[in-house]
Amino acid sequence: MKLATYNDGSPDGRLMIVSRDLRHAVGADDIAPNLLAALQSWEVLRPALRDRYDQLNSGNHPRATAFDCTAAIAPLPRAAQWLDGSAFPSHGQRMVKAFDLTDAKSNAPLMYQGCPNFLPACAPVELPREAEGIDFEAELAVITGPVPMGALPSESEEAIRLLALIDDVSLRALQPAEMKLGFGMIHSKPASVCSPVCVTPDELGAAWRNGKTSLCMTIRVNGYQVGRLAGDEMQFTFGELITHAAYTRSLGSGTVVGSGTFSNADESRGVGCLAEKRALEKIRTGVISSSWMRFGDAVQIEMLDDAGKSIFGSIDHTYVAQSAQGVKDKKQA
Repeated sequence: MKLATYNDGSPDGRLMIVSRDLRHAVGADDIAPNLLAALQSWEVLRPALRDRYDQLNSGNHPRATAFDCTAAIAPLPRAAQWLDGSAFPSHGQRMVKAFDLTDAKSNAPLMYQGCPNFLPACAPVELPREAEGIDFEAELAVITGPVPMGALPSESEEAIRLLALIDDVSLRALQPAEMKLGFGMIHSKPASVCSPVCVTPDELGAAWRNGKTSLCMTIRVNGYQVGRLAGDEMQFTFGELITHAAYTRSLGSGTVVGSGTFSNADESRGVGCLAEKRALEKIRTGVISSSWMRFGDAVQIEMLDDAGKSIFGSIDHTYVAQSAQGVKDKKQA
């Protein structure tokens, strides 16, 4: 099942069902007004959502229209929580080696709690200044139902309702000072971008197994491919990431848990963020040649199935300077 959210002027938008080929959509707000409401009553509402999805895919729904990415906001604009892990070991290893960082050796996942407001896949991302070191981070995330405190990984995996792609936007110039304080990242982690569509795990078929996927994520910057990275090199499964997050707290429906930047041991597969590209340059030559993203630069993140079809639609946006209205609002605040 594939779900999206159209902008209807409300904070959580209007729930839409999207066809498997991403060509058509139909409203589902008569079943649940928005995705968060659907997640909160998932077991009750899922059959009706599934029936309409099947009808849409068969071409028999009378209210079906063309799916419009420009009308879509993030599927879950206001998540219960956004908890981002770092589950790909090659990413951390390269950063430690290149920049002489302390290797946080642990059997537990690294994780931070970020801004739970997600941005649309196809809209410009406004940021204050280029000088703050703009970077993308290509990730896969899960959206959960309720998870009790102390849940086992098997229980956590059963709580996974949906999957989505994420651009976990980072401001690298601000990170060192915040991380040195040891009290979490705030300014260096603005709102993240979510794919236009989220999907139930069965949409990945056999490529979703044991809480992770074997499919590849493709990342392009200004039209040039910088990475094609497989998801099966995760050190921790999504069940284990959720369990880590739920150790001392229960998780509400609509919690989003991220994989961290996709990264593979095979360097020829490319990178899922510029920080890793710069790290590899430093390791190979001793000199960093790549700059951070600039205003007007575009990033595209997509995952295809085994037949070469897009699963989530594409995150496809530019980074731009904060609007004059946004600056005015900030000054007035």
